[in-house]
Formats: sequence, structure tokens, C-alpha cells
Amino acid sequence: MSITHISVRGARQHNLRDINVRIPRNTLTVVTGLSGSGKSSLAFDTIYAEGQRRYVETLSAYARQFLDQIERPDVDSIEGLSPAISIEQKTTSRSPRSTVGTITEIYDYLRLLYASVGTPHCPNCGRPITRQTAEQIVQRILQLGAGERVTVMAPVVRGRKGEFKDLLDQLDQQGFRARVDGEIIDLSDPPSLDKRKNHAIEAIVDRILLKQSSDNANQKAATPPVSGKPSVEKRLEAAVTKALQLASGLVLIGLANGEEQVFSSSMACPDCGLDVPKLEPRSFSFNSTFGACPECHGLGSLYDLDPAKVITDWSKPLLDGGLGPGSASQYLLRLINLAAERYDIDLKKPFEDLPPRQQHVLVYGPPKGEAPRTGFHGILNYLRDTIDEARSDGYREYMMTFMSATPCPACRGKRLRPESLAVKINGLSIADFTSLPLNRALSAAYELNFTAREALVADRIRREIIERLEFLCAVGLNYLSLNRNAATLSGGEGQRIRLATQIGSRLRGVLYVLDEPSIGLHQRDNSRLIEALVRLRDLGNTVLVVEHDEETIRHADYVLDLGPGAGRLGGHVVAQGTPADIMACSESLTGRYLSGATSILHRAEPRPLSGKWITVHGAREHNLQDLTIRIPLGVMTVVTGVSGSGKSTLINDILYRSLAKTLYGSREEPGVHESLEGANQIDKVIRIDQAPIGRTPRSNPATYTQVFSPIRDLFAWLPEARERGYKPGRFSFNVAGGRCEACQGDGQRRIEMNFMPDVYVQCEVCNGRRYNQETLAVKFHGHSIADILDLTIEDALTVLADVPTVRQKLQTLVDVGLGYVHLGQSATTLSGGEAQRMKLARELSKRQTGRTLYLLDEPTTGLHFDDVRKLLEVLHRLTDLGNSIIIIEHNLDVIRNADWILDLGPEGGEDGGRIVGEGRPAKIAKTPGSFTGEFLARYYASHNGKLEEITSDEISTNGSLLQKACHPERLTGAEGSAVAVATSSRRTQPALKVKTARPARTSPTKKPVRA
Repeated sequence: MSITHISVRGARQHNLRDINVRIPRNTLTVVTGLSGSGKSSLAFDTIYAEGQRRYVETLSAYARQFLDQIERPDVDSIEGLSPAISIEQKTTSRSPRSTVGTITEIYDYLRLLYASVGTPHCPNCGRPITRQTAEQIVQRILQLGAGERVTVMAPVVRGRKGEFKDLLDQLDQQGFRARVDGEIIDLSDPPSLDKRKNHAIEAIVDRILLKQSSDNANQKAATPPVSGKPSVEKRLEAAVTKALQLASGLVLIGLANGEEQVFSSSMACPDCGLDVPKLEPRSFSFNSTFGACPECHGLGSLYDLDPAKVITDWSKPLLDGGLGPGSASQYLLRLINLAAERYDIDLKKPFEDLPPRQQHVLVYGPPKGEAPRTGFHGILNYLRDTIDEARSDGYREYMMTFMSATPCPACRGKRLRPESLAVKINGLSIADFTSLPLNRALSAAYELNFTAREALVADRIRREIIERLEFLCAVGLNYLSLNRNAATLSGGEGQRIRLATQIGSRLRGVLYVLDEPSIGLHQRDNSRLIEALVRLRDLGNTVLVVEHDEETIRHADYVLDLGPGAGRLGGHVVAQGTPADIMACSESLTGRYLSGATSILHRAEPRPLSGKWITVHGAREHNLQDLTIRIPLGVMTVVTGVSGSGKSTLINDILYRSLAKTLYGSREEPGVHESLEGANQIDKVIRIDQAPIGRTPRSNPATYTQVFSPIRDLFAWLPEARERGYKPGRFSFNVAGGRCEACQGDGQRRIEMNFMPDVYVQCEVCNGRRYNQETLAVKFHGHSIADILDLTIEDALTVLADVPTVRQKLQTLVDVGLGYVHLGQSATTLSGGEAQRMKLARELSKRQTGRTLYLLDEPTTGLHFDDVRKLLEVLHRLTDLGNSIIIIEHNLDVIRNADWILDLGPEGGEDGGRIVGEGRPAKIAKTPGSFTGEFLARYYASHNGKLEEITSDEISTNGSLLQKACHPERLTGAEGSAVAVATSSRRTQPALKVKTARPARTSPTKKPVRA
């Protein structure tokens, strides 16, 4: 009997309340619920973690010591578990060498394709390179000139791992000497080589002194004699022929001055004489010395001192506040003064007013040959020398702040050697191909033409490339390019890339666990993502998705709704079943939002514009098409558009960095633009994201919101504390004195285990309370300092209501919906949505100037419908205080709550970067060509040719009817007509259709996507 379900019994991980769930196998199952309700604890920390642990347990003890040990989740049993693969947001490589091409393995296939059928060209003249004979190689060696002593070697091993004992024995038997890793050795007693390291072995074939023959000694012509060959030439030809035979077509010529040249019988330019080594896949790898650019070592950029950062203030004289690092060096100042006298530079002028030539002399040094006159080689050269000679790591880290990455001048950011870049297929080098957007790369792959002989090798490789490109385009990533650095990808993009890779692997019987794959995806592209998830399921896999997106929930085969609250109020299964079952459950908050019984309402009228604007002129960074944009101040503005349209580039790379540089003197250079107007109308710019509020367990809401300091002051003022002479530091668990020294204030102790993960146990001295008994004896209203930290914020507000400085901050935390969080709860256990609201609460508790600009990048990530409602309430409060808010968002509830919308597009990548529409939500809803407007129009109805908002009563009525629509047999004739009207006007829930292949599953039909 086949196993049909994954059965989880007694799950108690984190805040899960001993729950039991049964997840159908081979289905698309969505786990949803409030932020902090235990979704990730169930999907990742319980089900996936147990799957990984069971796999690791099958390995030997020797193999396990090299792996991260996985702790067994707190669960009674899990049955029916398949091999688990996690596709999370946090696993994208941050290495500068990792790209979209390497993550998806497409670049590996491209390297193989170009090595197999690529046509080499000369990097100098651009002519195709053909094979050359031994005679042609000999003639080129003779052109080195008479009197030159050359060593003819055969490079039999080039950068390969191994011991090569048999090879060295064979060379010894043939009478050759050898050079191993640059050292000439006697093969009668060869050294033992490390088999784990790369080695280079050259067989020394002959040493020859080049000299002209007697017949040609007095001739200046370079033509060979008519009859007969000189003995040197015969000997050289024999040596070259033997070397070509030993090294499979390669010969290495060593000159007396130490220079070496590689000649190949396979590839050489007839004009320039440039030899190209045999093409291999590693010739196109920027992670290998055989393919990487020798200047930047395959990074594509050089990290060097930036004059714009070294000269910290261009409006001041160089020696009077203009120069940053080096300004305290008397030696450098003396050299600058000498150079100023020599080149008539007025050091009293602001640096920006000096002529460009004088600026160049000061920064980069005088022209070559003139430096010895003054000893001054430029400020940058002096600082580079100090970095090289510095023994302090702190000084090097300090100097790193004055550096910037600039494109490599040798490869121009393409990462590869000139010889590798000159290999082309259909006129495209491998760097040209990887720089194309994925949709154009797919078209280019289809258009590759091969001869019949080449097709035998290349067709299968091309098919693999095409399939992977199709998968990437299918999940809405057609605007990316294969050379895009992985470190610049958002969490959602990285997750969808790995999703496409898993679809391409065609595994069956696997459990895939995904964490909100719809992050950063516009509503238009949601259907593509759902199709990809369905395809993964139809291969015979179980797909478990943690998700809040409405459309994804409606397309699920099975839904688990956790709650009813968050934190200690969550961890229960509120409802489970099909989407229709969830909507029919009155206790499910998710079901009420899906059915329309509860909805996120917004302000009746947008806020009036204040007349103050901030303007960016000529934005041209990345794919922005020379935009000039105006954003109103004092209101809530939402920047939206399809994925890859340039939203983050405009707001984060240009606007935020420009304001940070203007207001705070930030050294981070903004993106390319002409100018910024209106910065004088704001006094602070704050970017709020979902990054953790602390990275150690010692950080908690009390310390982050700065409420712990007044609480410690309060306890220090208590009579008992004053009698004992306790200061506020006595009540800190980070300082010796009041804390428990057995656990140093952690409340738990770590026990190291061999071949098992470290175990954390409660401290037996303080019983997890962090403080010693003397400190705990001081109490306020019957609560010790440890008791206060163990209270929820809501309960702490009652206890500390008489302390004004504490009450205000705690009340703000309760207002943003965080009353259930414990005051001393570890920051590492907070979800992204909770961390974000914590940051917003801290801003709300500050004294408001009304001139603050807040920037938020997709703040609804990880938030349930009800969490979005709470977030909007906080944002409206901040805006009503006179602040300005700019949000990058795809969530329609946030978009329709905006006072002003800036819609970028119309597509992503090179087809984006333009303004599709700007104005009030109602205006965007009727803007032709706006995909955002199409989806926004669902909240509006046409009356007398004008768009007017649908009332909340209509939404609620439509929602209750749509709930019944999931069970068509319950609808009356009149209700059926009403459903048709509701779906045509609101357009949120299209008509339902049933797949005949899966009769138990109902899902909305897809909306037509505009071309």
C-alpha cells in the first residue's frame, strides 16, 4: 500500500503547540497564517529539518564530521517523509564570483559549447585563427634572432592534480629531463608530488643556440636558402616535432631572459603570430587561471582607492579639510607642498576650483620622469604604499572605506582572457552571450547554426541550455542576464532561480519546501510562478510552500492555516483542507480575507499634496532611460512596476544614496544621474527593511527600543537597590556584577558533543533567569528584573504604566500589534515582519520633526493580510505626523492606499526603465499600457464613464457570494447571476474551473496577460 500523506505528530518546535497535521503527498500545499504564527517552524524547522537529519544519519561517522550537524526537531514522529530539498530566500551565494549562469549551471554548458565548436579569432587583428605546422613554428622561433639560446620543452601536464609517477618514469626511460612546478629535476630520483595540488610538468627536449647558416651570414634578407637546411634548423625542427608529439600539439619555448612562449600546432594567427592554446572548458572559466583575466583574476573589477572618497570635501582647500586619509602625515604634506611649488599649484584654493591638470598631478602624481625631482608620486600612490606596509588590520579596514570597485581596464568587466573572449559562435563571444537578457539569450540559443559535423557535438549541449533558459523565463526572470552577480539578486529572485534549476533536474518523489517564492514578483507574473510550482508537482513531487499571496493560496490543492495569533498566541492549526474549506471556516482569519468577509479598507480620499516635491533629473543607472521623476513630500508614495523595471535602482541606488551623501556625508556613490532637487526640504532619510534587529541572542526588543535603560534606572532608584549601592549596570546581563557568572547572562549553557550538534541546556545556577540571587532580590511591584523581561509587552505596559518614558514606547509597540512579544525575547527568534514593525515603532516613539523621509522596499514581505492591515495603520500614522514615505511594493492593498503612485515599466530589463504612469490610484487604474493599472482597476467600477471605488459593502457582498462559488451547488439562480456580476466588476476572483485530471482541486482560471 502506497503512502499517501506526510503525517506529523506532536510538533512543538519553537511556538508550535503540540500540533498534528497530515499533508497529502504529490500535491501543492500552502502553509499560511499570521507573521510569527509558526509557519516556518513547521515547514522548515520541523519537516525539512527532519528530512535533512535523516539523510545525514545515513552517512558514516567520518563523513558526518565534515557536515554541519543538524539537531533533531522537537516532534514526536514524522511518517511518509520524502528526501527534502529547501529553496529558501537566504541561500543565494554572496561570492563576487557567483553569477546567475554559474548558479543555474548554464555557464558550464556554455563553456563546453564554446570549447567544442567555438571559432578562435585573433584578439589583436580579429582574423580567424587556424592550425599551424611544425615548419611554421620553427620559422617563428628562428625570427627571435641569432645568438638567442632557447630551450624546447613539451608541456605534458598543465595545471592538473595527481602524483604522475608513471609519467615521470616514462620520461626518464626516454632520456628526458623535466621541469616540475618551475624547478628542473633529475628524473632518476623524482620527487613525490602532492596529489591534491595542481602541477605543471614540462619535458626538456633540447637546448639550442640560434645562429644563421654560413650561406646566409652576410645576407639581411629573411628568406630561407634555396637548397638544403642549416643544421640548427634541422635540429630545431626535430625538437619541435618531438615536443608536439609529447604534449599533444603544444611546445613551450623558454628564452635566456626568462620569458616563455607557447606555440600550438592547432591554433595560431597567420598575421600576428599569436598562438592560442588548445580550447578547453576551463579556458572560459573566470575561476581558473587558464581562463581568468590576469589583471582582475576573473572578478571583472578592481578594488582601488577612489579619488572621490580620498578627497573628502572638494569644496575646501586640500590641506585645510579637503584631504581625508593621509592628512595627518607630515611627510605627505611636505611632498604635496614641494609639488605645489614645482607646478605652481595654489593650495589655498578649494580643490574643486583647481584646473583638472593640477588635480591630476596631486591625486595621481606628475608625469613619468618628473617624479624624482620632488619625490612626489601622487596621493593615491603614497596611500597604496602605506596600505602595503601596514601591519595593522584595523588600518587596512579603515582604508577600505576609501576604496571603490571599478571595471577592470584589461577585460572591461568581462572577466576572461583576451584569447578566450576572441572565441566566437555566430559572431558572439561567451561574454556577449551571457550579457544578453534571458529572453534574448533564449532567442540567440535557438538561432545558433552548426555544420553537420559540429551538430553531432553541439545539439545536445544547446538543448540543455535552451531548456534551462526556458525555465528561468517561465518563472518571470526574463529581464536578468547570465552574468548578473548573485550578490545583487533579491531573495525572491534567488529563490526563483533555484526553483527553475530544480524543475530542470526532473527529480521525482522529492519534498520541496519553498519560502514565499512570490516575493518581488508583480501580479502579472504570478501566473507564471504558479505554473512552475504546478509543473514541479506534476513531475511526482510534494511541494510545500510558505506563502501569503492570495492567488497562490487559491491555486493550492491543500492549505494549512496556522494561528490564531502570533508568537505565544499562535502555533495552532486553525483550519486545513482545500481553499474552499478554509474560506468556509469562520475561525480562520485567512479564510475571512479570502472570502471577502474581512478586507483591508483605506482612506476615503487621498491626502492633499503639499506642493513640496523632491526631483531626480536624468536618472540613467542600469536600465533607467534618462528619467526625470518628481515625488511629492508629506504624503505616502508607492513606486511600482513589473519585476526588473528599475524601482530599486531609482529609489535605493539613486535617491537614497544621493540624500545620504547630501545629509550625512556618506561615501557611498549614488547611481548615475544629473542632479537632485528638494533635498533641503527634509532633515532625515531613514531606510526601514526586514533585516533582524540583532544578530545575537543577547539582543531583544527591550534593548533595541531603548526601553531597557530606563527600566534599569528605575530598579537602581528603588530603596532596596540604593541601600545596597546598586547602579543601573547591576541590572544588565551583559556586565559582570549582577548577571549569573555561570552562564555569563545567557540563561543557558552550551555543551559540545562529538559527531552531534552542540546542545544548549538551561543554566542550573540561575535556572535561565540570567541574574544572580542578590540582583533578583530587588523587586518593583513584586517583579524582579528577570520577571519584567519575561513579561509580554502588553503585560509589561500594565506593570510599568506609572513610568512615562517606558509607557510611551511600550504603548507604541502594542499599537503596531506586537503586544504578544516578550520584552526579553531573543531578537534572533523574531520574524522579518515583526522586526520591521519593531523598527517602525521605534521611529514612532521618537520626537517627530515632520521633515523625515522613510524608504521601505517591499515591506509586506512575509506579512499576512491582517499584518498588512496593521502595517498600513502604522504607515498612515507616520504620514499623518507630516513625514514622507516612499514604498517599493507590488501588494495591491498597499498600492491602493497610496496618495501618489509612480509606475515604471512597461517591461523588465532593457524594455523597462520608463515612466508608464504617475498620479493618484484612480488615474493609474485607467492608464493604458499599465499592468499595475489593470490589476488596480478591480477595486474600481465605471459609472458614467468615470472610475469610482467599489464600496466596502459591495466587496463584502461579493466576497460572501464568491465563498459560495467554491461550492456551486449551494448557489441559487439569483446568486449565480450576482457572482457573474461580481467577478466581472471586481476581477479579484475569476470564474472557477475544475481540472478533469484532478477532480478534487478547484482553482481560478488565469487572467489574460497583455502582450
